Amino acid sequence: MQMRLMGWIVIVALVALGGCGNRVTELEFEDTPADQLYNEALVLMNAGDYRTAMVKFEEVDRLHPHTDLGRKSQVMLAFASYSRGNYQEAINSAKRFITLYPNHPDAPYAQYIIANSYYRQIPDVTRDQADTKQALDAYQVLIDKYPDSEYAEDARNKIQATKDQLAGKQMEIGRYYLERDDNLAAINRFRIVVEKYQTTRHVEEALFRLTESYYALGLTQEAQTAAAVLGHNFPQSRWYKDAYSLLEKGGYAPEESKSSWISRAFQGFSLL
Repeated sequence: MQMRLMGWIVIVALVALGGCGNRVTELEFEDTPADQLYNEALVLMNAGDYRTAMVKFEEVDRLHPHTDLGRKSQVMLAFASYSRGNYQEAINSAKRFITLYPNHPDAPYAQYIIANSYYRQIPDVTRDQADTKQALDAYQVLIDKYPDSEYAEDARNKIQATKDQLAGKQMEIGRYYLERDDNLAAINRFRIVVEKYQTTRHVEEALFRLTESYYALGLTQEAQTAAAVLGHNFPQSRWYKDAYSLLEKGGYAPEESKSSWISRAFQGFSLL
């Protein structure tokens, strides 16, 4: 984002701007040209004085709302809020901009600010993951609406990270149920990982836990299928070795049933 900010600092910002480094002491800017206010704000922001910069961006937006600088000031207000850690303010400002100017060249950047604001609020996996889900959704919107933007690649990487986090939460809940011998409830959680988060690092353990849970319930065909799918897709996994050993102790071996939901979930699956 800092690189993006530097790209907006135009040549005029390098000219002496009449003491723009001083903090703003009054809010009467009606007689100040928009470009002067805007570039003073950029210089202040580049110096780390986001709070004072925001005052000037707000004035550009207020006094010149339908100009190019007025529109850019709205985006920069979102970025300044994000940089100060005021993520909800950043989200609100960026959403306002996209609502008003959905086809503006800076709309992808505004969407990127929204997604990153949610991403920065992702909590520990033991806590509620609402912000993680919102970050995932916001990055997906960015990719769907602006697939060729300069932010798309980072969005794809962070989508993978958010999916890994969401899968980790399901695994945590599933293990909780396993510890209490509630195998059916555990299976429901591991199934979510297998069906929705196959490309995350948690899918191998999820398949083992399905083997374990189904075996404990006496549903050996499903247990054998989970182990077989695990072995087929992750033959070197330690989780496959554990699944194989578990079945072997009972006189069984991994064997895939094509009618199982586990088998169907992995049709067409390939490792990235």
